[in-house]
Amino acid sequence: MKLYNNIFKGIFHSRPNRFIAEVEVNGRIERCHVKNTGRCKELLVPKARVYVNHLEKAERATKYDLVAVWKGDRLVNMDSQAPNKSFLEHLQTGRYLDGITHIKSEVKYGDSRFDFYTETGERKIFIEVKGVTLETDGVAMFPDAPTERGIKHLQGLARCINDSYEAHVVFVIQMNGIRHFAPNDITHPVFGATLSDVVKSGVKAVAFDCMVTPDSLTIDNPVPIVLEM
Repeated sequence: MKLYNNIFKGIFHSRPNRFIAEVEVNGRIERCHVKNTGRCKELLVPKARVYVNHLEKAERATKYDLVAVWKGDRLVNMDSQAPNKSFLEHLQTGRYLDGITHIKSEVKYGDSRFDFYTETGERKIFIEVKGVTLETDGVAMFPDAPTERGIKHLQGLARCINDSYEAHVVFVIQMNGIRHFAPNDITHPVFGATLSDVVKSGVKAVAFDCMVTPDSLTIDNPVPIVLEM
């Protein structure tokens, strides 16, 4: 799925705060908006090759968004909004579920808000999407920082199961060539434990890697999930 229209190459210099990166673009240091508030420390290292998207909006303090970075020979999209957009396209093509008759985004249920609600025949399904940018030795992991919000989403999905809905958590890995996905138990063991618990209760957990170009992110292949059960 094409996401950006004005891509430029850059060299990462620094990240003064989680919203801003200083990137060399066309020989000048530009302050760029970082479209991911995660740590991304393994990605945003000095002199990393990155891609920025130029935006012509007068109300913005920055005219570039930092959207992708090379980690060795692997291109990683790091736009936190991209996984939802790409997964919606994947839903609409029918590759994830056959016979979809209804899709709605940002649906509140109980005290949770899920990314998608969809219907196919008699099936009624809540779907929560998590973008994944952390990778080590071909293993993708989530989260890259503790996430109480992520735990709340998992617990909310489990309640959907109790109310006779289907519930899916989908990990969209924003890179290609991944061996498997696993929860990041070192950084946030409670998330991994909660994921295992909700899967036991009936929540479906799936992961996909993506084809990544400087201006696009497209769902590609299913990736095995390894959980400590």
